[in-house]
Amino acid sequence: MCLVFVCDEEERVLSRQPAPGACPYCGGMVQAMDVESNWRFCFLPLYWRTKRKLYCSLCARKLVVQ
Repeated sequence: MCLVFVCDEEERVLSRQPAPGACPYCGGMVQAMDVESNWRFCFLPLYWRTKRKLYCSLCARKLVVQ
């Protein structure tokens, strides 16, 4: 039996840049952020992941690309 327990998840913003398009809710400018997440098991780093998130700069909603 294997139990994996994550003690801490840390996110750090690497960069921000304007993205094409407009927010469907308020019409504001869309902003793309590259975020690096780091999962830790107590003090040992387990997993690093970099992903891009899209947010509206006016209403601060997280946007999903479909």
